Amino acid sequence: MLNSIAFVRFVHTAIFVFFNVIMAVLLSEVTADKISIFTWIAVALFAIEIIVLIANNWNCPLTIYAESLESYHGQVTDIFFLPKWFGDLMFIFYGGLLAVALLLLVIRLLT
Repeated sequence: MLNSIAFVRFVHTAIFVFFNVIMAVLLSEVTADKISIFTWIAVALFAIEIIVLIANNWNCPLTIYAESLESYHGQVTDIFFLPKWFGDLMFIFYGGLLAVALLLLVIRLLT
């Protein structure tokens, strides 16, 4: 089961949903100016995610693993419910959201 593309896609989708929830928590807390322990947990989780991505040349480790199971690049670990065009822009979209959230956090901390 661990060697199936379907399982890797399921895990990738679960992680995607988890990080969307974390992003929503981070954005809601900084926009409402209610900085809490959850804000800092979200920042730490995104820092860990960025470190993992940097260590893997900006590739998700699940993509690398899935590509070792299949011989082609690109489609093997797409999130189940996302269109390909959004998957291709995901780093830009979520990077922008994270930058906005961190900027708002810094503004909240300085005011």
